Amino acid sequence: MKITIDKIKIKDLFKGFDDRGEDGVTALEGDLIIRPAYQREFIYNQKQQEEVIKTVKEGLPLNSIYWVKTEDNKYEVLDGQQRILSICSYLNSDFSIDFKFWHNLDDKEKDVINNYELFIYKVDSGSKSEKMRWFERINIAGEKLTLQELRNANYTGTWLTDAKSKFSRSNCAAYLVGKNYLKGSILRQDFLETALKGISSSKGEKIEDYMAAHQQDKDADVLWEYFDSVITWTKETFPKWSKEMKGLPWMLYYNEYQHIHFDDFLDAVDKLMKDIDVTKKKGIYLYLLSDNEKHLSIRAFNDDQIATAFTNQKGVCPACSKTFKRDKMEADHIIAWSKGGKTDDNNLQMLCKPCNREKSDN
Repeated sequence: MKITIDKIKIKDLFKGFDDRGEDGVTALEGDLIIRPAYQREFIYNQKQQEEVIKTVKEGLPLNSIYWVKTEDNKYEVLDGQQRILSICSYLNSDFSIDFKFWHNLDDKEKDVINNYELFIYKVDSGSKSEKMRWFERINIAGEKLTLQELRNANYTGTWLTDAKSKFSRSNCAAYLVGKNYLKGSILRQDFLETALKGISSSKGEKIEDYMAAHQQDKDADVLWEYFDSVITWTKETFPKWSKEMKGLPWMLYYNEYQHIHFDDFLDAVDKLMKDIDVTKKKGIYLYLLSDNEKHLSIRAFNDDQIATAFTNQKGVCPACSKTFKRDKMEADHIIAWSKGGKTDDNNLQMLCKPCNREKSDN
């Protein structure tokens, strides 16, 4: 991997500064992509921006900045986006410091800022795996890049541009369709990562494998169609939305259960939501899909209930009629929860461990 070190004066960096909002931000006569189209929003607040400019005015060093070379021989900011945007926004008179905008400064004050040199690490070449390993080691000051933002730096191209427009823009299609089912930030690439994790998992691949294979595709329609199918299937399978549904791994559920026919789960979900023995309400959906009770975390008998039952039985296991010490016995639902039994005193018996295991196996 080839990494070069460069020093760039602020006045050269600012040349051609162009902030087009969600359509991207560029500088350095268009050769530097400060924020790619549909990338994350500006994060620094007013005080943080002021601190960047004050640091420059005082001639103190800013943390190192990292750029990565794109396929069209431009550079994209990997780390330092917030600092660069703060500097360019001030020179663009977008905010003031101590009631002074850029245009209010005298020539001497402007020269100090214009001639300040930024210390830049440029990643000019290297394999994608090398870049990823190095990017992940960077201790990014302030707001850390997400893993998906790091991946994006490695797989720029027509496919990624279109994927960002569908999954990484305010009020984009993925947000409008999936906002009730996914957690995370659109602008920090969380929806894109979720979709990629799902579709790559369905193919037995890693996200990086999928992005590499489709990097030069003209669009991300296949990924969008997959995402839309997942959300449609989720709504049809569980037509009544609840807050517990948000953030569940619906892509993975879809991958495994999409071809199985299910009856209407509407009444089943309502019944389980009201069941006080179900302590993990989020697990209801996977339980209904998989028929595996472990996803519900059924409420267990408490210590007082167990002690009382052991005393009442005098240590005798009702299944084999043998007597045991307390640590050799286990609490058991006489009528299983799945058959309507409740976790209460009337449905509790103490079985010896061998008998309880035999009952569980049956």
